[in-house]
Amino acid sequence: MEKLSGLSHLFMTIFLHNFAIFMVIPAITDVTMAALCPGRDECSLAIYLSGFQQAIIGLGSLVVMPLVGNLSDKYGRKALLTVPMTLTIIPLGILAYSRTRSFFYAYYVLKILTAMFCEGSVHCLSLAYVADNVPEGRRVSAFGVLSGIGSCAFVCGTLSARFLSTASTFQVATAMAMLSTVYMRIFLPDSIINDNLSTPIISKGKLDGIVNPDESDKKMQMFKTMPSIEDMLALLKCSLTFSQAAIVSFFSSLADVGLHASLLYYLKARFHFNKDQFADLMVITGVAGTLSQLLLMPILAPVLGEERLLSIGLFFNCAHMIFYSIAWSFWVPYAAAVFSLFYVFSQPCLRSIASKQVGPCEQGKAQGFISGIGSFANVASPLVFSPLTALFLSERAPFYFPGFSIMCVGFASMIAFGQSLMIRAIPPMSSQRVGNCNYMEA
Repeated sequence: MEKLSGLSHLFMTIFLHNFAIFMVIPAITDVTMAALCPGRDECSLAIYLSGFQQAIIGLGSLVVMPLVGNLSDKYGRKALLTVPMTLTIIPLGILAYSRTRSFFYAYYVLKILTAMFCEGSVHCLSLAYVADNVPEGRRVSAFGVLSGIGSCAFVCGTLSARFLSTASTFQVATAMAMLSTVYMRIFLPDSIINDNLSTPIISKGKLDGIVNPDESDKKMQMFKTMPSIEDMLALLKCSLTFSQAAIVSFFSSLADVGLHASLLYYLKARFHFNKDQFADLMVITGVAGTLSQLLLMPILAPVLGEERLLSIGLFFNCAHMIFYSIAWSFWVPYAAAVFSLFYVFSQPCLRSIASKQVGPCEQGKAQGFISGIGSFANVASPLVFSPLTALFLSERAPFYFPGFSIMCVGFASMIAFGQSLMIRAIPPMSSQRVGNCNYMEA
């Protein structure tokens, strides 16, 4: 626990940031529907625009995530955390000011531009920060605690949204996003693996206006350290386990993004849910997930192993998607949400498995690569599932099955579950690769 207590400032930063992000989720569907299709419970335009937004964000994140992770290995986690946490404030501030159609479109465009860098960056860098500071044997539990902190923020954010007006929800979220950035800059110590870890992104010579004769060489060195296709292939070839984790990450993300893009519109059209019902559903999911990650996972991980926990999590993830798709009454989604007690195991276990396959100076690169794989799924998933959702929620559906797209999402999760059964526990490789660090000197 002493090692985890050293991560307290990171946990507080993640809590405040996730609180701001998750707080607006119950309200954003109603805001989108009110701006695009006022007075209606079904709107194909809203579904298509949300899917297009997610696909473009995923395309940008696909390029940015490995780059962010790799640069954080060179310049430190804190410097790279500052950028996405600051950019997150901008779109929230727009809807805090007004939610009319013109302001919604301004939010929509800026959300795409900022989220291409922000989406997943904070989580990716936080995982690398934990990997820097926690030994391998306790890493899966630490990742579980980090996810539990995120789930706790999810509960608090959605619960707050349940009792606030839509306008107040976005205003409070903007303030919390600003607070999280300020807190991080003041209190979070940078993650130092080695005394020669990093070179400041803004060097002293640049601040003083002094031309450094070695500056161009350093720039060339920096660009050489940016991840290439060869770097990505080398990561996949370094370990069969890492390759299997990448496949699981793709299909798991494909399913999760498809569910996220479809579920709220499905529940609104099928059972006429609004902001308050969405918040109730998310609170149940968050409470169950928080209790599981903070209490159950630290107990089960040493006993069962992260490979088995990963399979258990993916099995229940698939099961809860199937239940959503065949929901016959308004209470069924609430019952399915309780499955988060088990499906939250999957992501911390997956990240821990990947973390153990690389050296300590490659944690940012590895986590960035896994996030990049997830971002590729973010591109593909809306292109497939958004049109399917719009079709089966409309009057043009070839047959009556409103949850058909969510059933297909469940099949994608089933593929991830099948692949996870093939992952076998092997000795960690990271301890064998300590000497591979090549840090840039100041």
